[in-house]
Amino acid sequence: MAEDYYKILGVSKDAKDAELKKAFRKLALKYHPDRNKGDKAAEEQFKKVNEAYAVLSDPKKRQQYDMIGADGFSQRFSQEDIFRGADFGNIFREFGVGGGDDILSRLFGGGFSQQGGGGSFKFTTGAGQGHTCQPGSCSSKSHYSGGAQQPSGQDMVCDMTISFMEAAQGGQRSLTLKHQAGQQQVNVKIPAGIKDGQRLRVSGKGIGAGTGNIYIKIKIAPHPAFSREGDDLYVEKEVLPSQALLGGTVEVPTLSGTRKLKLPQGSSSGRKIRLKGCGIKHLKESGHGDLYVRLAIKVPAKLSERQRKLAQDLAQEGL
Repeated sequence: MAEDYYKILGVSKDAKDAELKKAFRKLALKYHPDRNKGDKAAEEQFKKVNEAYAVLSDPKKRQQYDMIGADGFSQRFSQEDIFRGADFGNIFREFGVGGGDDILSRLFGGGFSQQGGGGSFKFTTGAGQGHTCQPGSCSSKSHYSGGAQQPSGQDMVCDMTISFMEAAQGGQRSLTLKHQAGQQQVNVKIPAGIKDGQRLRVSGKGIGAGTGNIYIKIKIAPHPAFSREGDDLYVEKEVLPSQALLGGTVEVPTLSGTRKLKLPQGSSSGRKIRLKGCGIKHLKESGHGDLYVRLAIKVPAKLSERQRKLAQDLAQEGL
């Protein structure tokens, strides 16, 4: 569960800009790496404080954060999104301590750095090339906005949210990208079994001529019934007390439709029953994960007189 940015800074949700900046200044100075040499706990807190301020000090990011909450925001926005447009260099100079950009680059990884005070943000791809963009992001339904003039062969990086079933079964997406060189349509093949956070590469489709690529970070939307751990799936199935006691057959959902499941006698709430090979397809090898059905015994909130009498009889029998 993601931490609440307001709690990290110790401010209320209606805090004004001046209050945010005062709280950030106090905490940033307290946990600054130059004042806490070798203290990993202070370093982690310093990172959290900077991340919280980068979001809450930006009106648009703060509005989105307030709308979807901490967990939703962390799932949808990468570190590049969070720090894009923030100018910590000027802020740290105001505080009388140096190296704002350098410190953040070191702590969060050398793959990104702020550029001046103009609000642009540079981050590198796995190939080591960078793309400078203005605030904004790319998805299958929105546009990627290019920033400064781009050289040929430049890589592009963007996020794309896909459904749970697309990740499980694969599919095709069409991506519309806008940048300095114009607009382009890119078809993206989604392989079955892709995991949240993995990247797809579209070779040779970056900005300009040459070998620039498009790197697409995948975000998977949650499913109302299934949860995923690796290539295994979990689903909860409610059963009646009588079914748990006596056993029987129930229907459970799978990726390919419903399937009958035999309940053993004396099944307890929380018991997991495995359906082998009914999980997610392995991405780079043959076969599938498993589906685990977690039982939950459903007890009615109200009992009829007959049900109450039967329950009393069971209680007398030690059940």
